[in-house]
Amino acid sequence: MLSKDIGIDLGTANVLIYIKGQGIVLNEPSIVAIDTETKKVIAVGTEANEMLGRTPGKIKSIRPMKDGVIADFEITEIMLNTFIKKIKCKSFITRPRILICCPSNITPVEKNAIKEAAERTGARKVFIEEEPKVAAIGAGMDISKPTANMVIDIGGGTTDIAVLSLNDIVTSASIRVAGNVFNQDIVKYIRDKYKLLIGDRTAEEIKINFASCYKGDKKETLEVKGRNLITGLPHMITITQEETEEALKDSVYKIVKAATGVLEQTPPELSADIVNKGIVLTGGGAMLKGLTDLLNKELEVPVLIADTPLTCVVEGTGVLLERPSDLEED
Repeated sequence: MLSKDIGIDLGTANVLIYIKGQGIVLNEPSIVAIDTETKKVIAVGTEANEMLGRTPGKIKSIRPMKDGVIADFEITEIMLNTFIKKIKCKSFITRPRILICCPSNITPVEKNAIKEAAERTGARKVFIEEEPKVAAIGAGMDISKPTANMVIDIGGGTTDIAVLSLNDIVTSASIRVAGNVFNQDIVKYIRDKYKLLIGDRTAEEIKINFASCYKGDKKETLEVKGRNLITGLPHMITITQEETEEALKDSVYKIVKAATGVLEQTPPELSADIVNKGIVLTGGGAMLKGLTDLLNKELEVPVLIADTPLTCVVEGTGVLLERPSDLEED
């Protein structure tokens, strides 16, 4: 098999891989389970995620990506190698070129760490692109013209906000408030109010299936199970959707504030385009109930969710791999 170009969305929550000519070939959680005594890797990705919060003391589940950047270089390298072996890239005759995405405000040191981790998997050449730009392309926005396109990409570790024109970012912001922080908000609210401890997986399920960040219904209820912090025993409580709005309020308004800051820095002519076209939301966080309505109200601009918010970034890598002249080598 000849070399294939590969696009990687190396996310805090999930890793997605796109192979040129094949589409998305892998979508797994960014988690590695290791035996702390032997330092041996037990599981990676989906298998490791199923162990989260359910393992014996000596087996630890690690998320090697934090806030969109590498927190544990060695584990990230193991994770990438495992995924690339899984999609059988090592059987290519020549080493593949890899396009990998990163948040818009990371430091050169953090960017080099991502590049080096990709190179050590056996890449012939590594390209780095900023996530909001790739997300906009994956959402089907034409950023090549001298008109403005605005995207808010809410991932697991970061929210990247950018106004794009002529294939480049005009103004942008990246904040470390996104899906994982929403989970922590829910855990903290239930712990503080009900003295009930719940795990990250339970918080994630509440966020995806029940929570709302705008006009939460106090009649909508959900039973939540966890451990009572006072008695230490298993316990169940009932929460309302209105309470989840309260839990998420501070974090959601940090995203509103960052988006407002980007709009304030945008040149007037481009601002007019945004009013006409609206803002496109991408990333898993875009699917939070009530978010489009809240942003619409606060920013006074139409807000839409991309057709496939969870895969916009990796789909954008696929588009860029078809247009090699658009790739910038770092």
